[in-house]
Amino acid sequence: MSISTDVASKPVTHYAPSDWHTNNHLLSTNAEKLRENSHSQRQQARQLRNETDNRTAWGIHDNTTRLSNRIDDIENWRQTLERTLKDIDEEISKLTADKDLAEKALEAKALPLDVAIECLTYRDSRRSIDVVDDKANSELQKEVVVIDGIKEELQAKISAAFEQLCVLQEARQQLAADLRHKTEAKKIDTYCHDLSINSPDICYQPNSTRTPKGSVTPQTWEDFSRYNKQRADAEMTTSNRLREAIHSTIAQTDNDLEAQRQASEFALRKRIHEMKSAKVEDEWQKKNTEEEIKEMENDIRNLEQSIRDKENPLKLAMTRLENRTYRPNVELCRDNAQYGLVNEVHEIQDSMKALKNKLKDAHNARDALEKQLYRINQDLELKNNSLDLDNKCMQDRQRLTTPAVSQTTKNLATFSTDRVLYTAKSSLYA
Repeated sequence: MSISTDVASKPVTHYAPSDWHTNNHLLSTNAEKLRENSHSQRQQARQLRNETDNRTAWGIHDNTTRLSNRIDDIENWRQTLERTLKDIDEEISKLTADKDLAEKALEAKALPLDVAIECLTYRDSRRSIDVVDDKANSELQKEVVVIDGIKEELQAKISAAFEQLCVLQEARQQLAADLRHKTEAKKIDTYCHDLSINSPDICYQPNSTRTPKGSVTPQTWEDFSRYNKQRADAEMTTSNRLREAIHSTIAQTDNDLEAQRQASEFALRKRIHEMKSAKVEDEWQKKNTEEEIKEMENDIRNLEQSIRDKENPLKLAMTRLENRTYRPNVELCRDNAQYGLVNEVHEIQDSMKALKNKLKDAHNARDALEKQLYRINQDLELKNNSLDLDNKCMQDRQRLTTPAVSQTTKNLATFSTDRVLYTAKSSLYA
């Protein structure tokens, strides 16, 4: 009897030694690859961290420098505006003093002033392109300046000085407002410049990169301040000229007024002659343009008729081609007749296309002529209006050649009347 021992096998998967070695090799290989990948990622992360840190630091530095430059720009404009504000205050004081001086004038002649103002008012009724700063307008304005030597004109200069003071005050207010805004902007930018990453006031802001409503470009910002300064300078220049005019006007004489009257009327007569010549030219252009429009409309009708005349020949050629497509079998031959008909269709179509293009060009030309005719009529109306206004000026200025009654004559007449009354009363009581 033999004795044997049965070994029960466990219900697990058994692998070959080669599988075991392969598994160990894969574990080692994957571990090395993962370590290499991890090392690469760490190196990239360090590089990215360094790059972002550098970019952030340089960004802070660059923007701090930009803020510093911006503060310098604002300060430069602040100093410029402060100087301009000081200058305009001085000009306002000077103009006020000269205005007070002009108010002390005693003599006046109202008629020449009224006539000159009426002429300028007439000429202000000119329209569109005829509103020209011509010699006549210049002479009439100069005449108003000459009349400033007498009392009534001095009053006009006082009014001009008052208006100029209002404009200067308005320009000053604009300068002062701009100066206040720049002071506030400098304060804000200085505060932003002084902030750092360790400042306790910094925090996340919602939608901080938005563009605020009303934002402008740096060029617009600079143009705004430059406009305010240039406007103030221009108004100060105007004010200075007005002050000089006030001083010079006080010393004007009747001879100066007469010389200016003649110069104004000469310029007006010359302008009337130029206006008449321009009116004749407009009438001549109108006549020729109307004739050309008629000729163009005739050509348009001829072109339209020519296009209509091409329709039946085109239909004929197309019909022939269509009918020949029904030829049987081998008779459907692309013979000379077929080629000729095809060429005929193409030629007629090309001709009609060319005629239509030319018709379109003709319509455009006629429309351009009609628009030009409208502009000529408008300009002719402007010329008639301007000519009527200048003729009114010359008619109105005839009053200047009529001798005016002087104050001395009025006083003598009053004295004579009083003397007659005194004599009559004496006779009555006697």
